[in-house]
Amino acid sequence: MILSVHNLCKSFDGKDILKGASFHIENNEKAAIVGSNGAGKTTLIKMIIGELSPDDGEVTFSKDTSWGYLAQNQNIDTQNTIWDELVTVKKDIIDLEKELRDAEESMKHLTGDDLTRLMDRYTRMNEKFQRESGYAWKSEILGVLKGLGFIQEEYDKQISTLSGGQKTRVALGKLLLQKPDLIILDEPTNHLDMNSIRWLENYLLNYKGAVLIVSHDRYFLDKIAGKVIEVENTKVSSFTGNYSTYAIKKEQVRAAELSAYLKQQQEIKHQEEVIAKLKSFNREKSIKRAESREKMLDKIEVLDKPTVIDDRMKISLKPVCESGNDVLTVDGISKSFGNEQLFSNISFEIKKGEHVAIIGDNGTGKTTMLKMINGIESLDHGKIELGVKVQIGYYDQEHHVLHDEKTLFEEISDAYPTLNNTEIRNTLAAFLFTGDDVFKRIGDLSGGEKGRVSLAKLMLSDANFLILDEPTNHLDITSKEILESAISGYEGTVLYVSHDRYFINKTATRILDLTHGRIVNYIGNYDYYIDHCDEQNNRLFGETSTNDGSSLGSGSFKYAGSSDNGAFSVNTSSSSNMTTSSQASNDTGAASSAQSSSSGAMDWKAQKEAQAQKRKQEAALKKCEEEIAKLETRDGEINELLADPSVGTDLAKLRKLTDEQSEIQDKLAALYDEWETLSE
Repeated sequence: MILSVHNLCKSFDGKDILKGASFHIENNEKAAIVGSNGAGKTTLIKMIIGELSPDDGEVTFSKDTSWGYLAQNQNIDTQNTIWDELVTVKKDIIDLEKELRDAEESMKHLTGDDLTRLMDRYTRMNEKFQRESGYAWKSEILGVLKGLGFIQEEYDKQISTLSGGQKTRVALGKLLLQKPDLIILDEPTNHLDMNSIRWLENYLLNYKGAVLIVSHDRYFLDKIAGKVIEVENTKVSSFTGNYSTYAIKKEQVRAAELSAYLKQQQEIKHQEEVIAKLKSFNREKSIKRAESREKMLDKIEVLDKPTVIDDRMKISLKPVCESGNDVLTVDGISKSFGNEQLFSNISFEIKKGEHVAIIGDNGTGKTTMLKMINGIESLDHGKIELGVKVQIGYYDQEHHVLHDEKTLFEEISDAYPTLNNTEIRNTLAAFLFTGDDVFKRIGDLSGGEKGRVSLAKLMLSDANFLILDEPTNHLDITSKEILESAISGYEGTVLYVSHDRYFINKTATRILDLTHGRIVNYIGNYDYYIDHCDEQNNRLFGETSTNDGSSLGSGSFKYAGSSDNGAFSVNTSSSSNMTTSSQASNDTGAASSAQSSSSGAMDWKAQKEAQAQKRKQEAALKKCEEEIAKLETRDGEINELLADPSVGTDLAKLRKLTDEQSEIQDKLAALYDEWETLSE
């Protein structure tokens, strides 16, 4: 056991936040802390790391345990560059490397006992250097920087010039390179794009240490967590398994708790009725019996009513009028800001009833594209056409549709004056705003609360085409799940941008990947995209997105216009070549067969080329490994020779051996880098 949390209690201003919180973390265990906003997750973490003192209970780390903590936001105050800041983590190993080089130089000029002592010290230093992967420290830093989404041109940027999100990524990189026994992360995926999140998943899964994560990213938790620690209603409960397993178990626990609560309430009501009846007899014997029952009733530990999700937030999203079958046609659109081109000649169509997710790295222009479709941002080239009877409902992640000076009640009543007070209150209650909450100012709300108000307005609109920009941002897990249910059951058309992979997986019927300034189409949810995107990107762009951080994914690929159910497509330079799911699925007859045969031949040829390339890489890898083994063997032989006193007195032989060993170390360093490249 690496961490023990026992009976922690904490309250603020007389309000209990945590009562009797207990759990433990084992060596190499990957655990997640979940709970709604305000439940006390961050408070719990701060008590674990010592930033807050508990009112009662204790936190115990096992002896000599090292831990590192990453808060949600970082304010790193330094003039270092990104590269220099990460290099500080490797200072000890860099200093040791310098000592080794200095010792090698000194050995050229020493004899006798001085040389023997230096050789002994050199051997110990060299063993430590190799044990701590000294030759790979640069590769480690480069791997982390690349994995977290930094490009080489950014390595020399000063930390002071970075955004808050970039600073948090730098802090995360430093923490990963430090390799503590326990990594504690608070919302680590907030500032990462999808590729970086997938890289981090793979890194943490293979991390030789324990990990404790606070996160609302359920897809991330499904991949990482082997234990879920839930914070709810001041209590802490542990569940074995990932998030999906926890969700199933939690529903079972919730159902059992509700059944026990209802049974107890029924018994209490029955006893109260019996007591009242006995008292009504107004006899000494019956009154004594009633008093006896009252005493027994007072001793009962009354169960709290468990939270029932369906009672908290119910959203009904149903279009008032239906649109035509053609909802949106995007034809050859382009957009640039100054000299920076986001995308060029993008074309796609959306049909009635489709739920389409736009994904892509940060800065590729996803939100800009939504604004162009909604008429908020201008087009440089191309055209966008809406179909017959299409009415847009737009959800803006910056909540520009809200007015900070208004109360929640005014925001809804001014937008929908036909609603009466009861209808407005019921609508806001569905989004967790009850009682005096409805008189709060919009400007005083948190990001998550503003998101819920925006969704409430959207629910009341007459839209049949919902355009959503990061709809799950700032929502807690419960709110996300109910929004997912509403979107999945929505009979209209939906187009949205999101980084929430779990949300995409639950709600999308089609994915548009905005990458390299082009749109790549996938007919399926996020799991389908993951299964096929690596090979797709390799075919189209000669690279992989490495969904596990190291290897290609599986799956087949068809160019736009193939007959294989339109599984994949990529827009071309002409709008006439645009491929939609409807067109792809309706291709039949001789033309379809010809295309299928051509595509099959193309696949076979590409497969053979891929196999040949793989064999070539495997041969190069094997040769590299053999050369490393050969050099390492010789290095060991030299170490044995250097330990021989007779060699220590032979200056010429000693110099020859140390020169050879230095040359071997240089070759090995290069070979290690080559091996890493070939392995990837």
